[in-house]
Amino acid sequence: MNLDLSQLPDDTGQLKAVIADLKRSYDQLRADYDKQTSILIEQIRLLRARLYGRKTEKMVCQDTTLPLFDMPEPEEAPEKTVEVPAHTRKKPGRRSLPKDLPRVDVVQDIPEEEKVCACGARLVRIGEEVSEKLDIVPAKVRVIRNIRPKYACTKCEGSMDEEQPAVRIAPVSLNFFQSP
Repeated sequence: MNLDLSQLPDDTGQLKAVIADLKRSYDQLRADYDKQTSILIEQIRLLRARLYGRKTEKMVCQDTTLPLFDMPEPEEAPEKTVEVPAHTRKKPGRRSLPKDLPRVDVVQDIPEEEKVCACGARLVRIGEEVSEKLDIVPAKVRVIRNIRPKYACTKCEGSMDEEQPAVRIAPVSLNFFQSP
């Protein structure tokens, strides 16, 4: 309602009627405002509860109730078999060093007098243990291979000497962890 102040009536009865009309329109606007405000406040509360409230996988409808004991028996459905494709697992541990890096071989061998068995036969090299470490020299990268030959007697297979092991190998040297 637009009210022009220059055209207000001079009669107090008419002024009271204008004021009563303004009061009714004000009350109606205030009621609409309060209704809209309460709706918006409730929407904010629900959004905050959804955003910050307890999370669950099930959405529970408040106005539907499920019967507890008068449920129909579930029908038995034929079992479905699901096949899962096989997969391979990676071996644990670190990856091997790249083959294109230059390598420096450091052989740690047992002394010559230990290469003779208690039975008198000479021990035969049957293999070796190789371990590698990455050695980074400024502006130069290389791999140092530590090779320790293994020896065993082919004649008595180590059964003559109880103090010595059947297979002999040089102990790991501490200088392996340093650059040669």
